[in-house]
Amino acid sequence: MNQQTAQIDAHSAPNHERSPGQPVNHNEDANHALSIRVRDLNLWYGNNQALKNINIDIYQKNVTALIGPSGCGKSTFLRCLNRMNDLIRSVRVQGLVEMDGRDVNDAKMDEVALRRRVGMVFQKPNPFPKSIYENIAYAPRMHDLVSRKAEQDELVEQALRDAGLWNEVKDKLQEPGTSLSGGQQQRLCIARAIAVKPDVILMDEPTSALDPISTATIEDLMDKLKKQFTIITVTHNMQQAARVADYTAFFHLGEMIEYNDTRMMFSNPHTKKAEDYITGRYG
Repeated sequence: MNQQTAQIDAHSAPNHERSPGQPVNHNEDANHALSIRVRDLNLWYGNNQALKNINIDIYQKNVTALIGPSGCGKSTFLRCLNRMNDLIRSVRVQGLVEMDGRDVNDAKMDEVALRRRVGMVFQKPNPFPKSIYENIAYAPRMHDLVSRKAEQDELVEQALRDAGLWNEVKDKLQEPGTSLSGGQQQRLCIARAIAVKPDVILMDEPTSALDPISTATIEDLMDKLKKQFTIITVTHNMQQAARVADYTAFFHLGEMIEYNDTRMMFSNPHTKKAEDYITGRYG
């Protein structure tokens, strides 16, 4: 058996023979520096357990897609990564979510600092009721990332350029962010997220409310942004996951059933449940 065959066999080994959190198959083109390590993560809404023993290693500067039927725990898991679930009084969390060797659920963790490092883009665009300029400049100013007006101007322009929006709004920066089209508003929200220089961007169905042209623009943007940021996205669009993601995790009834290189997930899924979902037999 040559070395390449041995590696493929090792990557395709059953779950109990692999280290917890590792994908079934590794994407040879992906960056495998660790960004977020999750071990034995459980979450309850009151008495209802929504996440069950989730284990996953998420790699830096890749796009990881979370797929699965509605209500299976994808968005709940996403919100565990920046403690957005803390805003729900009935939530109880057990397990490890680790960045840079620190558990994000540690009582000493600064939640504001965490959410600066782990930004979020929501399903429906939600610009602040401020100008386009202030939508970008406000948070960096609050975090003391910029002070002088010239620094703010430079940061605003760079964030809008990175979000592919600068040429469309450069002559109307003082107009309300809400005056933009839906697709432009979503890119404004992405620019707002990246302006504070996060390590990770969470995207919860970022294109579900957009038209096909705006969706394609956001997908192209995700491919460019992963050169700078780790991106984790929830999507119900199988074709979108196949197009944009390096890795895909399939959730079902609060469990992560399969975590795999996206190409393998869609061409040769490791589990029957993932195969049935991807081929449309249920979901």
